[in-house]
Amino acid sequence: MERLAVTFDHTLGDPSMNPGDGPRLVVLSGPSGVGKDSVIEHIRAREPWVWLSVSVTTRPIRDYEVNGLHYHFVDREEFRRLVEAGEFLEWAEFAGNLYGTPRGPVEARLAAGQSALLKIDLQGARQVRQAMPGALLVFLAPPSWEELKRRLIGRGTDDEETIRQRLEHAQEELAAEPEFDVTIVNHTVEQAAAELVGLLSPQATHR
Repeated sequence: MERLAVTFDHTLGDPSMNPGDGPRLVVLSGPSGVGKDSVIEHIRAREPWVWLSVSVTTRPIRDYEVNGLHYHFVDREEFRRLVEAGEFLEWAEFAGNLYGTPRGPVEARLAAGQSALLKIDLQGARQVRQAMPGALLVFLAPPSWEELKRRLIGRGTDDEETIRQRLEHAQEELAAEPEFDVTIVNHTVEQAAAELVGLLSPQATHR
């Protein structure tokens, strides 16, 4: 696939569609397999006023994905150029691929008085905490360890060592929950999405 230099869309949405009274950066993270993508896709389909940051990645595009909607797809050379230019709010390497959150669109959104939602991994959430201490970090948790284990093991097509590493990594991710401001338990996609959208209002309370 041909990959071109990425340009970021700084276009802002309609402020009247945001029910909050001021800007809030909400960062969603959680262990692999907990359902972060499902929650985000539910919000994308049913809450068009919610602005979702589009990450940059070097991984191959999947059949169902649209460049610029799900991710900005670039090669490693272009990604490194963006890093050196200070274009990322956070970035990390995972499973041999690079991922990053463009800084400009997020800052433009907040400067315009509108909230923004990011979905990133634990490492990225920690970087955002350092870069933007006022961000609200949300941990998406499974209903139980057994349920998360069931999702990670899947249909049993992986070898035992791969499964062991996956479960060990998930336990490390779960142990990071106290670092977050809010925990949402993903009982259902609809319930978790509704709770997350509610946090986009700056007047929302949290523990």
